[in-house]
Amino acid sequence: MTVLSSIEFRPAGPADAAAIKIIVRAAYTKWVLVIGREPLPMRADYDKALDEHQFELAIEGGRIVGLIETMVHDDHIWIENVAVAPEAQGRGIGRKLLDSAERKAVEAGRRELRLLTNGAFEANVLLYRKHGYTIDREEPFMNGTTVYMSKRLAP
Repeated sequence: MTVLSSIEFRPAGPADAAAIKIIVRAAYTKWVLVIGREPLPMRADYDKALDEHQFELAIEGGRIVGLIETMVHDDHIWIENVAVAPEAQGRGIGRKLLDSAERKAVEAGRRELRLLTNGAFEANVLLYRKHGYTIDREEPFMNGTTVYMSKRLAP
């Protein structure tokens, strides 16, 4: 387990599904009014996702306060979701979770990370850009815009 001040990081297991769903719903609630619907991560089946994807959890005081959900592909790591509990946002937890995905990419021999986000989630696009991600393309999706981003890692 990695420790960052009072934050510990650990992989998720099947028993974490309910807590993950709660964190994701709390983290994404602020976007419902912005886009006029629940963002797709709020509707995901986390029991199934835990079987198919890797999750790294940020734990504080024995409670999950953030997570990153990733998948290893042939030539990159896909970041499916990054979520931080509203009361823990703004403290660098999301950045540390992105750092952990980069370490996993290097360990897996992958030199690129990819993700997508809703263009209306301006704070998220800005966070990813500050972390070295570039916008690859934008596509219309459900009356909005999906922004595809990636980051190349040095060899």
